[in-house]
Amino acid sequence: MSYKATLEQQYLLSIPQEGKIEWIGIRPKRMAKVYYVSEVLANPDTGLEGGHFRKSSTGKRQVTLIQQKHLEVVARILSKSKIPPELLRRNIVVSGINLLAQKKQRFQVGEVLLETTGICVPCSWTEENLGLGGYSTMRGHGDITVKIIKGEAG
Repeated sequence: MSYKATLEQQYLLSIPQEGKIEWIGIRPKRMAKVYYVSEVLANPDTGLEGGHFRKSSTGKRQVTLIQQKHLEVVARILSKSKIPPELLRRNIVVSGINLLAQKKQRFQVGEVLLETTGICVPCSWTEENLGLGGYSTMRGHGDITVKIIKGEAG
């Protein structure tokens, strides 16, 4: 391992912010509407309780997260007063932390240990739900996909 890689790893582990969950949404079936829940259990084998995820060979997209700030930016670009989180079909909206800094990292949300598996790119639902320009606007604002490493007991 190079000196540069070691420094980069140290920098990635020293995030001075503490994130906060602003909103949680699940969808019981793959194409179903997303609906708000006040709390949810997370299981490494089955994903979010009540959600549509079923264990696949990789389990790389158990949960999707987006930053609250990205919702605000997308709303401004599209000249909307607000973007309801359920329209973006993400599971968790967070504030106070840069999710993209979690790339290739494990991090905790409450009692749950997550691992970033990729970038959450926009899909055709984005244009349908946000209107003309929604898909392009969401590019770079989709945030991350994660898998659950250690779930919440209960």
